[in-house]
Amino acid sequence: MIVNAFVAVVALLVGGILAIGVVLTRWPAVHWLGADTFYMVLTAHGIDMLIFWIIFFEIAVLYFASSTLLRCRLATPKVAWLAFVLMLIGAVTNNVAVFQGGSSVMMTSYVPMMASPWFYLGLILFAVGALVACFVFFGTLVVAKRDKTYQGSVPLVTFGAITAAIIAVFTIASGAIILIPTFLMSVGIIKEVDPLIYRTIWWAFGHSSQQINVAAHISIWYAVAAIAFGAKPMSERVSRGAFLLYILFLQLASAHHLLADPGVSTAWKVVNTSYFMYFAVLASMIHGLTIPGAIEVAQRAKGYNNGLFEWLRKAPWGNPVWSGIFISLIGFGFLGGISGVMMGTEQLNMIIHNTVYVPGHFHATVVVGTTLTFMALTFFLIPVLFKREMINPALAKWQPYLFGFSMYFFCLVMMGAGTLGVSRRHWDMSFGGAAMAYEWPGAAYLMMGLVGIAGVAAIVGGAIYIYITVGSLLWGKKLAGGDVSAKFTPIPPTAPTAAAQSYGSAGFAAPGTFALAMVFLVSFILYYFINWKYLSQVWGLS
Repeated sequence: MIVNAFVAVVALLVGGILAIGVVLTRWPAVHWLGADTFYMVLTAHGIDMLIFWIIFFEIAVLYFASSTLLRCRLATPKVAWLAFVLMLIGAVTNNVAVFQGGSSVMMTSYVPMMASPWFYLGLILFAVGALVACFVFFGTLVVAKRDKTYQGSVPLVTFGAITAAIIAVFTIASGAIILIPTFLMSVGIIKEVDPLIYRTIWWAFGHSSQQINVAAHISIWYAVAAIAFGAKPMSERVSRGAFLLYILFLQLASAHHLLADPGVSTAWKVVNTSYFMYFAVLASMIHGLTIPGAIEVAQRAKGYNNGLFEWLRKAPWGNPVWSGIFISLIGFGFLGGISGVMMGTEQLNMIIHNTVYVPGHFHATVVVGTTLTFMALTFFLIPVLFKREMINPALAKWQPYLFGFSMYFFCLVMMGAGTLGVSRRHWDMSFGGAAMAYEWPGAAYLMMGLVGIAGVAAIVGGAIYIYITVGSLLWGKKLAGGDVSAKFTPIPPTAPTAAAQSYGSAGFAAPGTFALAMVFLVSFILYYFINWKYLSQVWGLS
């Protein structure tokens, strides 16, 4: 757990440094890096952030949700170490290949544009290691069941981790299926890989890796609700059913990356991005209702019953575990969720496909949703798992607000620029020196400038997280088992096991949560039909 979490933070550090180059180049007034350097930096940034940082941390979460929460030993520790070594070698190999040049193919690495063989080999080794780690997780569940370390069903948090691991197996297998022949092509053993087949299978890896994140960070939301408030799921069966919907339908959302591909049938696109995908959307909406609803019920049971939102006002907003989780939950739902469903509609996808709207959306899901959740969990684990006192707790208290709200603004202005048509991957939005340059409206330049400002602010927030995390591990006062430091720390050093395992059901008594859900529904409807209005403006071209 410790080494996986540590290497994850190192990957976040590397990706964060690279993010400086990305945002300062996309900021038109600065436009810092040259084209070659920009694409190399963007490739490494995408892979380090979207794959290495998140999956290393998720493996630590899987081990925590199985061995720690179920109070049993980790199955086959030597195999777990082998998995870690494979993942580490793969991550280093891939980064070295990118920084040596000749592999600036973006995270998607579409064929026939080829990278160094070491680029693909690094990803393959990492994927194999992550797959082995998932099987260690499953083996730990078997050990816990055999040794009867828990009664009845596994806790809901562990159930969510099982969901994440099942999706991970599908995801990593998809990556191996397409990256192995691409590696063989890069060394000259096979002549070609069909580009359409590559894109279709690769997105089963590329997008589904985010679906691992969704299941993992929602599991953490349930855990923090139990830890911070003693909250019990409003209906455990419904919550588990929502996780099951993720297993069955969540991966289908990867089809929305292929809606502009002429080689895939319209029927396949519509079925994947509407009827089937909506079951996964339903699951997210269930979690979005039941998690704050469970917190509201717990708070009202403590006497916070005045008005619709006293339960929310009286929440521990100075605790970065709670504030990070709530900022993540709201941002993931309103920014990531609404924009994701809009992008998954075949007709509406056409107006923002391959614009900067797309990274605006996935920063709302991967960064606001997953990364901020992982940051919040880290603030809990430092005293609990690592037995270290937090350094600079006042700074830790403000970190989720700086990082989270900067990313809110970053995503909003990036999606706004994408709605105006700004290209997703072009190094220079002004097309300087091009024979047929396109003149963007002034609002597009303004929004991309705001993207740069918000991006720099978010990078500062990320740097503060790394400083607090690494500093606490290196210089934080050691805590003996059960000790509480006299110095203020934002997280009580208490074990989550009992709280996370105590679950039940409660009648619906969460009017504040229902009111927030209605705000979400109205926002959803308005934004959805505003985009249909945007689409209608191009009909005259026919």
